[in-house]
Amino acid sequence: MTAETTPSLSDVLATVRVVSLPLHTRFRGVEHREAALIEGPEGWAEFSPFVEYEPAEASTWLAAALDFAWRPQPPALRTEIPVNATMPAVPADIVPEVLARYDGCRTVKVKVAEAGQTLADDHARVRAVREAMGPAGRIRIDANGGWNVDEAEHAAHALAEFDLEYLEQPCASVDELAELRARLRRWDLPIAADESVRKAQDPIAVARAGAADLIVVKAQPLGGVRRALEIVAETGLPAVVSSALDTSIGLSQGAALAAALPELAFDCGLGTASLYAADVVREPLVARGGVIPVGRLTPDDELLRAHTASAERTQWWHARIAQAHALL
Repeated sequence: MTAETTPSLSDVLATVRVVSLPLHTRFRGVEHREAALIEGPEGWAEFSPFVEYEPAEASTWLAAALDFAWRPQPPALRTEIPVNATMPAVPADIVPEVLARYDGCRTVKVKVAEAGQTLADDHARVRAVREAMGPAGRIRIDANGGWNVDEAEHAAHALAEFDLEYLEQPCASVDELAELRARLRRWDLPIAADESVRKAQDPIAVARAGAADLIVVKAQPLGGVRRALEIVAETGLPAVVSSALDTSIGLSQGAALAAALPELAFDCGLGTASLYAADVVREPLVARGGVIPVGRLTPDDELLRAHTASAERTQWWHARIAQAHALL
């Protein structure tokens, strides 16, 4: 959005509803997820950068929310999106319980390289997923940049017996990803870049360096559906659409992105509403038959009231929106 088309701060704050939603399982270090929901002329959108993100990074998330709430979105090329299950860094014996929340999903993204855990923990978790999914299931692992190159290569070999679809952000830097990709080339194990796209000043650098086989794109962190589509086109790489632990409102924006992609070769990480013990819509965007529908959603007033964040936290989010808005 341009300065001329960006809604005023007062217009934005007039509709903001801040919620705090409980999770079934601790994920990314939190047991409750806070989000600010914003209503514009086109409908509801979500602003939910993680609390540790600074205003400059958060402003990109706000740009995405305002674009979704104030502007019509690119045409949808499909009406439903195939999604993967997401497996937090839980003990192996919890795996069946988590998978039971994902109806019909044929792909599982498994979190690995969790702080305080070992490769043996990862191995046990991935083994449990493979046993639950059977030989036809697809497994991808996500290290969130938690390994160096040697650790990532060792982990890839250790987990290769489980027939991995790809490694997501095994190392933090583009240079490390490029080196690892060269080492693993003969193993035919693709590398997916996430943080090296969504947190980078130059999201195309990972493609320019030959450091990834595919990219993970997320509507909120990249500034909205249009900007994410531009990045996919500029990299020329296959894309997986994912979420950032969004509520169903945020997931509907991710679904709009996935629906607008010319090609959608991978199951998308948009089934994460199953990680929530509560949501803001009566029919959350959880997987049914392995897919979620495309379309805008409206939060339920009763659920908004039930999960409204404290006055202190609401004030904090209002101040955060003001800081981010000033940078647009």
